[in-house]
Amino acid sequence: MCEQALAGHTEVLPSEQQPLRCVIVDDNPAFVHTAARFLRQQGINIVGAASTIPEALSCVERLKPDVTVVDIHLGDESGFDLANQLADGRAASPVILTSTHAETEFADMIAVSAALGFVSKVDLSADSVRCLLDAAIDAD
Repeated sequence: MCEQALAGHTEVLPSEQQPLRCVIVDDNPAFVHTAARFLRQQGINIVGAASTIPEALSCVERLKPDVTVVDIHLGDESGFDLANQLADGRAASPVILTSTHAETEFADMIAVSAALGFVSKVDLSADSVRCLLDAAIDAD
């Protein structure tokens, strides 16, 4: 089930100062909690979390985040599949893939996926998320 994160913890800011709205998709609740807290401390608004592809699609469609951070391994499901579905469907959201494994293990699949790119879980930060989003905007 898509969890709406921190429902009572949103601060209204002028539009040019609005923090990025992010959904985290990972089947490890401890990682979701840690990443959400860390990214929130760095100014990213975590609006929801999901652990499966169906939950993620529903969550993204409903919450319309600016970016979705997706683990490559979602139990028996694939983060690559979710990235492609989010790019093709009505629940569109830019995707950043993440994993505890090295990027080199997935480089070919990342290159052909619909994701903006990859950030290892160790390197996940507001800066890395913004950098990939900015690179995608510059590429357009």
